[in-house]
Amino acid sequence: MSYFLGIDSSTTATKALLMDGDGRVVSIGRSEYGFDTPRPLWAEQSPESWWHATIDAIRHALVLAGVEGTSVQAIGMTGQMHGLVLVGRAGEVLRPAILWNDQRTQVECDEIRELVGRERLISVTGNDALTGFTAPKALWVAKHEPDIYENVAHLLLPKDYVRYRLTGEYALDKAGASGTILFDLAVRDWSSEIVRDLGIDASWLPPTFEGPAVTGGLTAEAATATGLSPGTPVVAGGGDQAANAVGVGAVSPGVIAMSLGTSGVVFASTDRPAIEPEGRLHAFCHAVPDMWHLMGVMLSAAGSLRWFRDTVAPATSYPSLDDAAASVRAGANGLLFAPYLSGERTPYPDPLARGAFVGLTLRHDVSHMARSVMEGVAFGLKDSVELIATMTSLGEVRISGGGAQSSVWLQIIADVTGLPVRVVGTSEGAAHGAALLAATGAGAFTSVGEACAEAVEVGPPVTPGEDADVYADAYGIYRDLYPSLRASFHNLARLDT
Repeated sequence: MSYFLGIDSSTTATKALLMDGDGRVVSIGRSEYGFDTPRPLWAEQSPESWWHATIDAIRHALVLAGVEGTSVQAIGMTGQMHGLVLVGRAGEVLRPAILWNDQRTQVECDEIRELVGRERLISVTGNDALTGFTAPKALWVAKHEPDIYENVAHLLLPKDYVRYRLTGEYALDKAGASGTILFDLAVRDWSSEIVRDLGIDASWLPPTFEGPAVTGGLTAEAATATGLSPGTPVVAGGGDQAANAVGVGAVSPGVIAMSLGTSGVVFASTDRPAIEPEGRLHAFCHAVPDMWHLMGVMLSAAGSLRWFRDTVAPATSYPSLDDAAASVRAGANGLLFAPYLSGERTPYPDPLARGAFVGLTLRHDVSHMARSVMEGVAFGLKDSVELIATMTSLGEVRISGGGAQSSVWLQIIADVTGLPVRVVGTSEGAAHGAALLAATGAGAFTSVGEACAEAVEVGPPVTPGEDADVYADAYGIYRDLYPSLRASFHNLARLDT
């Protein structure tokens, strides 16, 4: 039997998903780690932690499955996007990685808009300059740590540092590279003009590859460390959301990938580079060759429900919260929740946005609040769905993440968006997608589309029901919340010191 590995280097853990030749998930190894916040708004991580976790996760997956490492035919890479990994001439890491959730670079984002021009930046890269992206982080290091900056030889993303440790090769996938805002979206490669305007040395930027393309083979040292065979091909893979889209089968226009994890993501494939003129949606290359995607991101999705449970109902289980929410009618008797607990990204790129319950009365209790949290998150996801609908066709939603375990929440999302919702068969969509890309690159499937058709399992559709009209009215009121409260949010931020 042939097997394929998908390696997902996420923010909190590395997962190694072992898949057989038919696309079935056999085992998942996992190794956790933390990240550091040395100052307010900062988020950093040691790249060495990813490498040790990769070794542990691979060996764990092999043991769980009872499979010899020699049976693994190819490896696919995925992981957290946008992080900055700076490497010197001898392959040494020059400083801790600056992660996607680091917020220190607002000044650099403003400088990028001045240097390039906001409209030109969006037209070339598909995106506005936001603190989460890679390019502003590089400019921050140039300004604040010049001694480190002058020793840079390679600029990598987190998973691609792991790729380097596996293969000895410097390479990026096109989906991940387009999230640096140094990429020409239409050309599917580095933008020489953006790189030049930002003063970044083009020699630091590795070659980029389509998702199933082989970027190198396992070195003897890496093979010994992981228990795999020397020379095992490692394919490019994709950033976590692009790989997750492969893992749930969102590889052609019409199928929407929705992630209901700590954050919320709405992902739509396109067969051309489609750019939202105001930059309110991210536009990146897909991990599927010659495909692109649009993506809306809300920063606190299932994380909102976790906050609510931990803070307001700490002794309550999630199934009990489901039952409580189900006991309340749609609209939560006039209670709305603004899910901006971590600031917001789409459609309001505002780190100072705040969460709020609006409409509280003496008649409301924990049940009403639980339902309003679920509904507020669904409204936030609909914000992205509405923007995407102006640019491409919409069909069904393929949903993954911890929140997808709630049948109540699934029905709310179907009612709010007006789209049928299906749950996929694996909770590790990104790692599964990376494994499918590896299998495609190794020739087990003729295309990524065929791999998804063969391997992705989806449940029966949850269709919009009789509450859809109620939510259409409530969504109109919800849309007024942020514009009405923005000034108050920003004023309150001054007190949050």
